[in-house]
Amino acid sequence: MPFENMFSQSLYVISKSTIIPHRKSTTENLKLSVSDLPMLSCHYIQKGLLFTSPNIATTDLISLLKRGLSDTLSYFPPLAGRLVTDSDGYVYIACNDAGADFIHAEAAHVFVTDILSATDVLDSVKEFFKFDMTVSYDGHFSPILAIQVTELADGIFIGCSVNHAVVDGTSLWNFFNSFAEVCRGVRKISSTPDFSRNSVLISPAVLNVPAGGPKVTFNVDAPVRERIFSFSREAIRKLKARVNNRKWSGDEVINVVELMGKQSNDCLRYADGRLTAEISSFQSLSALLWRAVTRARNLPSSKTTTFRMAVNCRHRLEPKLEPCYFGNAIQSIPTYASAGEVLARDLSWCAEQLHKNVMMHDDATVRRYVADWERDPKCFPLGNFDGAMIAMGSSPRFPMYDNDFGWGKPVAIRSGKANKFDGKISAFPGRDGGGSADLEVVLDPKTMSGVESDPEFMEYVLGSSY
Repeated sequence: MPFENMFSQSLYVISKSTIIPHRKSTTENLKLSVSDLPMLSCHYIQKGLLFTSPNIATTDLISLLKRGLSDTLSYFPPLAGRLVTDSDGYVYIACNDAGADFIHAEAAHVFVTDILSATDVLDSVKEFFKFDMTVSYDGHFSPILAIQVTELADGIFIGCSVNHAVVDGTSLWNFFNSFAEVCRGVRKISSTPDFSRNSVLISPAVLNVPAGGPKVTFNVDAPVRERIFSFSREAIRKLKARVNNRKWSGDEVINVVELMGKQSNDCLRYADGRLTAEISSFQSLSALLWRAVTRARNLPSSKTTTFRMAVNCRHRLEPKLEPCYFGNAIQSIPTYASAGEVLARDLSWCAEQLHKNVMMHDDATVRRYVADWERDPKCFPLGNFDGAMIAMGSSPRFPMYDNDFGWGKPVAIRSGKANKFDGKISAFPGRDGGGSADLEVVLDPKTMSGVESDPEFMEYVLGSSY
């Protein structure tokens, strides 16, 4: 479908198309769950992949990606659907093959090195995504998914914008990985999504939506800085050893599988079924940031700080959900401590508080969260409401760098403007793999300056002079 050429600052939109699934959908309407519905007030998720220029003509590249998206949507029919609300107030995904948006754009002034070398994330990166600042409730009359392919001076960027009431990070990256698999010629995707709707997350409770739909709960115009902090595998191992009060030796044998597993909020188990007592790499890194941000904010010692961590509930429920359950299956765990405690206690204490809350989030806790929401259905209040909050999302375990479309793996992960506020943090795997990690940190400019000059934090940051 032709699209009127336009400029958005320096981005040139070449074309826009609607991509429908290669095969007609037979999937029934999917009811939004207790984990999906609160996200109706959140922006569409925006995550994207940066590549160096593939050795393929542009027309062939765009045709390949369009065909690949059409084929992939046949495995993920909800992403080609629309939201509908029935007469009782229940919200569903209608798998009606209405299609997803595909945008081809050009930003010939932007080089790959510009993106990789910038201290703060470039504003131009935000233009590489559709549905900028779009609230997920708008999926009632807008596509649930949009893919934007932006040609750069010496690379391409594939940006994915997807409704947050339809997917969480696990579902998003399963789709993205499948899209890449199909484009490089795989006959059958490796992780087929599970669309079952028979768990405790499917509730009879009704979310009452205000006239005109819900709105985001934070100030989208508040000034913030956004920066990627990178941590090498060695730095994370050193940090984890410090938090667990172990002597660190640089010549230790590395078990990469164990290291990556312990970076997440997924509790590991010993062979006899006992939960591990060791504080994970991810919790160690979160505690390091908690202290640095609290110090930079210069809060009164009595001020209560909050560190929220999003956790995957698929394996926490009994019976467990399928690992590829499609939809949101996350809950937000708050950990509270006064600013005085965060700074007067040591790093191990802060990490232990996060660790204990994650360890305790079992089947009974998940069900209690569900019951609490059913008593008072509401959208998720996203933001930093008292100046002392941090919200950690995404995960260094998500297979972001596994997205090989046929010309090699990405060189970087970036996100759009969506759901960005002072204190919003997203965790990504490091490009080097093996347990390295990146933190996408969004902070008030003054707070960011304080974090950048914090010796305890910057000691572990890759490329820092501390």
